[in-house]
Amino acid sequence: MPFSGILGHRRIVALLSRALAEERLPQSLLFAGARGVGKRRTAIALAEAINCLQPVSGTELPRDACGTCASCKRIVRGVHPDVLIVEPGEMGSIKVEQIREVIDRAGYRPFEGKRRVVVIDEADALAPFAQNALLKTLEEPPPASVFVLVSAAPDALLPTVLSRCQRLRFGELSAEDVATALIRDHEYDEKEARAAAADASGSIGQALSAASADVAEAREMAQLLLERAARLSDPSRRLDLAREVTPAGGKMTPAAERDQLAACLRAMASLLRDIGLLSAQGESAVLANADMAPQLRALAGAFDSDRAVRAYASVDEALTALERNASPKVVADWLVLQL
Repeated sequence: MPFSGILGHRRIVALLSRALAEERLPQSLLFAGARGVGKRRTAIALAEAINCLQPVSGTELPRDACGTCASCKRIVRGVHPDVLIVEPGEMGSIKVEQIREVIDRAGYRPFEGKRRVVVIDEADALAPFAQNALLKTLEEPPPASVFVLVSAAPDALLPTVLSRCQRLRFGELSAEDVATALIRDHEYDEKEARAAAADASGSIGQALSAASADVAEAREMAQLLLERAARLSDPSRRLDLAREVTPAGGKMTPAAERDQLAACLRAMASLLRDIGLLSAQGESAVLANADMAPQLRALAGAFDSDRAVRAYASVDEALTALERNASPKVVADWLVLQL
């Protein structure tokens, strides 16, 4: 995928594109940021832009890959001889033998590309000996090679490794970008994508790790609970609401009941953040649940800024109680009385 297809991270992508066009790209780079935000994909896009046979240019991106030439297609398929991907093995670590092999290959001229690109994914999994073996190469890379370390935990790397790399920090994606990626790349429908994105903390990887249908159902339940809580003041009737997320009769295992309630609470927290924004006259475009803007505006009439903040704090406290193994039934009963 070319730079133009990367969602979010426009500043970083433009910086890399400009550095390539001006022939001043650092040869040792570190892409740091949370898991699942597109660091590895950006590293592959960089390899494409470097070795594309028909590079394209524009105002924002002075150098980018075409995405259609033979070189770009082989890079995407992972079969280009001059783009080497190193990642943890079965034991979860990157061993010194793997690093010595790529260092040896990087010392030769590229086989068919313009430059050899070595992408070390999950670089924080590098064993200490492997990191030490890499030091000299990072400090003085072979002229025709570029090394890109990708890490969600850069502090796990040796200070000597960090000091030899130009670090680019990747932030979280917007909920809109996450939803777009789920629809475009993972065949989600719009409803499932937006529900998963709202609960993903800006990470496509985190969104993919959740069952999309379950997330969508949890968001619908959270919306329903907030709407009913807004109308009901009688404590006994509110407690009836809790039964809908913690059904009696042993229909679910304790673990499943806990997971279902936690998913509902996370969705509720996301909705309450949006309601708070709307109560403060925020724009719909910045909402995590932008597809539900009409319903959220209706709820904002009942949940003014102060009530939304109090409700959010209660949901956060309920999630903490669940993590500490509190009874889902007790947590749900307590929460509906707080809303």
